Amino acid sequence: MACPFSHNASVELNPAILSLEWLLGAWESDRPGEGTFPSIKPFHYTEKLHFSHVGQPVINFMFNAFHAESNKPMHRECGFIRMQQGTNRVAFIIAQNSGLVEIEEGELTGQQLNLQTHKLDRISFAKEPHVKQICRVFKLLPDGRLEQTVSMATDNQPLTQHLHITYHRSS
Repeated sequence: MACPFSHNASVELNPAILSLEWLLGAWESDRPGEGTFPSIKPFHYTEKLHFSHVGQPVINFMFNAFHAESNKPMHRECGFIRMQQGTNRVAFIIAQNSGLVEIEEGELTGQQLNLQTHKLDRISFAKEPHVKQICRVFKLLPDGRLEQTVSMATDNQPLTQHLHITYHRSS
């Protein structure tokens, strides 16, 4: 079952998430993103992102990554973004197809989100080594593209940049 997302143009954006309006819509990678980590072979991927709302004080999201050469589905994430009312504090609630469930919290500064793991859990039979921490930065670039950088720490690797990709708005 996919995490639902929809955007009804007739539904007003909830004022609690107005400062995140710049994320809304569909995004596609400009060119393949780069994935690296000390314990894996470097790889390239493409990705489609969808950020939407239904009038509630949350943004719904779905991320779908594909192998750059074969277009084979790879990683998927879906969840919700909430803001603490009256602040610039943001929370991402994320479920990943790898069996990882995570809450990332951080701050919104202008059109940049800086997030890091607040809570993390996984299915009992998750592949090792286990992810211990994720830091994620979303930034709207001056040319209108969206950039995402993800760093990760595991049981046996310190926090290291894992992913970097840029997107253009496709809707």
